Amino acid sequence: MSTTGRVLVVDDDAAIRTVVREALRRAGHIVETAASVAEQRRLFQSFEPEVLVTDVVLPDGNGLDIIPEMLASKPGLPVIVLSAQNTFTTALRATEQGAFDYLPKPFDLGALTRAVSDALAARDASGASDAVGPVEELPLIGRSPPMQEVYRTIARVVANDLTVLVLGESGTGKELVARAIHDFGPRAAAPFVAVNMAAIPRELIESELFGHERGAFTGAASRNAGRFEQAQGGTLFLDEIGDMPMEAQTRLLRVLQAGEFTTVGGSRAIRADVRIIAATHKDLPRLIADGAFREDLYYRINVVPVRLPSLRQRGEDIGELARYFLDRAAADGLPRKALDAGAVDRLMRHGWPGNVRELENLMRRLAALSRDELITASVIEQQFDGAPQPDGAPPVMGSGGLAEAVEMHLTRYFASFGRDLPPDGLYDRVLAEFERPLLQLSLAAARGNQLRAARLLGINRNTLRKRLTELQIDAGTGRRSD
Repeated sequence: MSTTGRVLVVDDDAAIRTVVREALRRAGHIVETAASVAEQRRLFQSFEPEVLVTDVVLPDGNGLDIIPEMLASKPGLPVIVLSAQNTFTTALRATEQGAFDYLPKPFDLGALTRAVSDALAARDASGASDAVGPVEELPLIGRSPPMQEVYRTIARVVANDLTVLVLGESGTGKELVARAIHDFGPRAAAPFVAVNMAAIPRELIESELFGHERGAFTGAASRNAGRFEQAQGGTLFLDEIGDMPMEAQTRLLRVLQAGEFTTVGGSRAIRADVRIIAATHKDLPRLIADGAFREDLYYRINVVPVRLPSLRQRGEDIGELARYFLDRAAADGLPRKALDAGAVDRLMRHGWPGNVRELENLMRRLAALSRDELITASVIEQQFDGAPQPDGAPPVMGSGGLAEAVEMHLTRYFASFGRDLPPDGLYDRVLAEFERPLLQLSLAAARGNQLRAARLLGINRNTLRKRLTELQIDAGTGRRSD
């Protein structure tokens, strides 16, 4: 099947129309452009495009609103939406309206060209998805490029029942992603049941998940419905699945394969009508190598991975998130506060080991304790209780060397949780955070020579190469390869 065809590009920016038109023509497509909804309607009839590329905000209307009309006139037409709004709502609504793909502005011309070719290759298949109801609020905040990828992935999976694995550091909002997938999907009216594997005693996990019959074990005085049964028709969110004991992993795998389960002490098979969304901050491939996680279960749950960026990877979202948390604090009855530009700049230079959760706790603390309505950089600095770190530089090590720097970092990390403890598994998380920069800086110091870097680190070269591959570090640049 040919992947070249007629493409109609709709955008009110003449420069964008010109650049996109020339790029698509170089790829072999026949291209017409329009600057408004009215022009789009006129050209649609005469040009009969095989792909529609449209902006959202147009002088005489909304590009998303016109998509159903275009699809009614030409069912199966692939529509690619471009938008500078870059919110979760925009990505989801584009998918709801039947868009084939969504690209946030500024977009890469190569990505757009590939999307057009993919759309033409799949034009015989319907690109429309069932609408899942109006969007009234944003479950996820942020317009940074890393979050755009998250939005695009979520928008593509909300309408189906594919198993999703949410990956990311603690505090990045993995449960928010799971709830968004549930709330905007066809199972929204059914239960969303979350269970934290790390918070359940090992000996009770199977009973917690699958339920138990009366007399199944000492203390089982009555029948108890497990989380699978409670979530029937809806979504079961298995948080921190990396902490699941091996025995429970084996039983979960059987449920996912057979689509049914039995309660502890029971014999009747119960159909498992649930969508599974799992999450972890752990390195599951490393756990598999260590014999602590089943490889076959990993492939069962890792159908669609969603990688949540850490807060330090999405610095441009920090100001928007901070203001959002201050507004939420005010809605909860705390005094209303605002941030000046200096405060936002100071927040952006912080390392955020506790990620979004740490930022939310800080904003609530400031809303409750700060005397002034306008929060300044000096107020933020007092909360961090450390010297300023210009340009995001790490703290300078004092006489205590590395140990002192790590102690300062961990002290701030524990403080960010207030009276609560951080999530379990801190030992592995700290070591994992330390290993990546250690390998990257060692490679850089050795100018990319792996043998020299291995000697510098005091490890075998094969061990170094294995860890570089597992951490997705480009051996030539020392940077992430994904």
